[in-house]
Amino acid sequence: MNLSNKIGVIVDSFGIGVTEGLKKAKAVGAEGVQIYAVSGEMDPAALSPGKRKELREFIYGLGLEISALCGDLGGYGFQDRGANLAKVEKSKRILDLAVELGTPIVTTHIGIVPDDANGPIYAAMQEACDELGRYAKSMNAYFAIETGPEPAAHLKAFLDTLSTNGVSVNFDPANMVMVTGDDPVQGVRTLKDYIVHTHVKDGIRRRPIDPRKVYGFLGFEGNGLDHAAISEMASSGNAFEEVPLGEGAVDFSAYFAALQEIGYEGYLTIEREVGTKPEEDIRKAVEFIRAFR
Repeated sequence: MNLSNKIGVIVDSFGIGVTEGLKKAKAVGAEGVQIYAVSGEMDPAALSPGKRKELREFIYGLGLEISALCGDLGGYGFQDRGANLAKVEKSKRILDLAVELGTPIVTTHIGIVPDDANGPIYAAMQEACDELGRYAKSMNAYFAIETGPEPAAHLKAFLDTLSTNGVSVNFDPANMVMVTGDDPVQGVRTLKDYIVHTHVKDGIRRRPIDPRKVYGFLGFEGNGLDHAAISEMASSGNAFEEVPLGEGAVDFSAYFAALQEIGYEGYLTIEREVGTKPEEDIRKAVEFIRAFR
């Protein structure tokens, strides 16, 4: 196939902190890293100019690049207009940090895009995303929405309503397979004008499930997006299960071919949200991707 995309790893998947996670990413053969930058040591508010410079030098000293930062703020994404002012401002600070660290991409979840394009939730999401998109565009950067909560065609229809492509797509094939049952290969073609970053993850859908039970929805049962809860669902084998690369329902040969077909040249970033041996799983995932080169 002659796959030429660089391979990234989400540092947090190792579960050992940023510094040690960066070292592990290098050890397993990654060329780039994605890092959560919402709270704790990576919260933009906690990183002084000196600490930012030190972190960037450490990453590049390892011979790594930053493929993206992760800026998921949880809750209902941007469905709740009352919470959006603070979330939009926090998202902007995460993008500022990303650009300063050398990447133009922040991945995020915006909440499930409603079916009703004329309702208040849709309008609140449009308003927030349009503001974020314009801010990102002013910096030649992107907020990249992760696929999975809704079918690709529905997400594209929402993105097409925004004034810029500053809000684009972080394509995750496993989320589509596990939750909506959408076809990742066709999804790549549908979203081809928006894909700026990708995740490489595999999964199995055991039975249909309402995406609102996974990701939350304003006014629906549950408490909104919670990564710990999603990870628990993905490891329980109930409605869906995240599995090591090559053991699930994602056709990676066709998926990678579709990315090549649309001219995608960005990172293939490995995400492993479950399992007891993340380093082993991630190392095997790097080798799995390399087999397509």
